[in-house]
Amino acid sequence: MTRYIDKILQFQILLMLICAVSSFGQQCPRLIYPPDGAVDVPVDATISWPNVNGITAFIFSLGSTPDGEDILNRRTSGPIDSYIPPLGLPDNTQIYMSIILQFEDGSTQVCPGQTFSTEDVTSPPPCTTLSEPLNGETSVSSNTPIQWNYAYGATGYRLSIGTAPGAQDILSNFDAGNTLSYKPVLDLPLDTEVFVSIVPYNENGNLGPCTEESFFVNENANFCEPFFDSSQGGLVKRRPDINFPDRVAICRGNSATGIATEDIADGFRWFKIHDDGTETFLAEGPEVNLSEIGRYRYEAYNAISISGSTIECAASKEFLVFLSEAPIIDGIDVMGPFDNREIRINVGGSGDYEFALNDPNGPYQNSSVFTNVSERRQMVYIRDKNGCGITEGVIARELSVDDFPKFFTPNGDGINDFWQYIVPEEDGEIKVDRIWIFDRYGFLIVQIDPSSEGWDGSYRGKALPSSDYWFKAVSSSNQNIRGHFTLKR
Repeated sequence: MTRYIDKILQFQILLMLICAVSSFGQQCPRLIYPPDGAVDVPVDATISWPNVNGITAFIFSLGSTPDGEDILNRRTSGPIDSYIPPLGLPDNTQIYMSIILQFEDGSTQVCPGQTFSTEDVTSPPPCTTLSEPLNGETSVSSNTPIQWNYAYGATGYRLSIGTAPGAQDILSNFDAGNTLSYKPVLDLPLDTEVFVSIVPYNENGNLGPCTEESFFVNENANFCEPFFDSSQGGLVKRRPDINFPDRVAICRGNSATGIATEDIADGFRWFKIHDDGTETFLAEGPEVNLSEIGRYRYEAYNAISISGSTIECAASKEFLVFLSEAPIIDGIDVMGPFDNREIRINVGGSGDYEFALNDPNGPYQNSSVFTNVSERRQMVYIRDKNGCGITEGVIARELSVDDFPKFFTPNGDGINDFWQYIVPEEDGEIKVDRIWIFDRYGFLIVQIDPSSEGWDGSYRGKALPSSDYWFKAVSSSNQNIRGHFTLKR
């Protein structure tokens, strides 16, 4: 009987090792979009993959050859599970993507490569618009860089700058290459309206001439630039410091989510950025209610009085609003011996989650795996880091050999005359469906009902001698327990 039980235990340990190895390998994410092997992928595609619990960063590369990095070299997105190529992807190209997982302990895991092919862009790119300064802006610094929005399919941009409509006296048809910004060599002229024309191009040509945009360079705008004040012995900043995040979550199912800034400034404004680069003003103040995913711009400013007028010294930040949600428990895997269990929580949902045991207030950890967990009943808590909710689950106390009597004395004195399983006081959820009792040679003596008094130490009406006996029990959760006990007379 002992050999039989040992073989069962060896098989269970081998099965747990296989499951652990398989689970580790399954951490590598497969592309959601574009899926591995996809063709005719738009060149402005947002590349996305499933989130992986317990990591600190995704490190990914894009290349035109397997394991290549000529398109993107080891970019990290932190724990964010998507990437938007700011300059688009090359057209008509088979692109190979590799992902490296970085874990909390600093270790990494290289995942198998995946590939997809982009569409062949057969037309010139559309015209684009200024993103900084904005068209019509009236208080622009003379040393401002000029920035514009990506044009679909563009592989480069030609830039002209002048002090009158159609003029190119500052810059003439300059090829800025495949970039989205240009810093003029010299400061722009003060108190002047500056006209900018940007013409995107690719191998199919361009759609120029494109509509000019303009902004006004104001000498007061330079007032907002940092300067050294000898009386204060340091650099003076008139614009607010912005510490607003790059990404903000709204919760699935909520009509609106309040987004607030902790930056210190005299005033705040919020804008929605549309696909064509235009903006819609949303609200003033340190908080805004948002209900749609997409791109937004946040602006903070200080109002400074000078020569009887007020100048706004502003700083701004674009950010992305994405959807998050409360976690969904797909299952809880319990492995290892009952007094030293490993628990792996399988969770679904689009959020970024952290995990705790037995206390909804934590401490929380990024990993969904807990080790050295006792056999007692456990509560698990999964919390969305974006504030979209906490989900709880229960890990029932497991049945163990210690739940069964070590001995009994069927001598008719009314004390300990029956051998039977007793439900643990701390957890009445553990139920035993069936119990079998064997002698030490493996011969079945009796099957007892867990709801009965138990076994009285006899076989077919005959009292059995003092000895060790074996038992096998099956719980309502189909857990098998084997052990032995002593009959004393």
